[in-house]
Amino acid sequence: MIRKHSATLHGHRTSFSLEDPFWLELKTIAATRTMPIAQLIVEIDDARSSDSNLSSALRVYVLDWIKSNVPRSAADDT
Repeated sequence: MIRKHSATLHGHRTSFSLEDPFWLELKTIAATRTMPIAQLIVEIDDARSSDSNLSSALRVYVLDWIKSNVPRSAADDT
């Protein structure tokens, strides 16, 4: 299910929509990196290109994180 979430980025309130699995993975990534999820969202927002929306940037970040943590032999099997 897709849900709306809110965050404060550099003093401005914003909202974004994410499917539950992406939100849960973002929370896991933040915990793995021992940082608050709000800080992770700010980091992702700061790194995204101006032609990308925040929801898309968050999804791509999760995808990149998962891909970078897949053992090489498993990635070669595809």
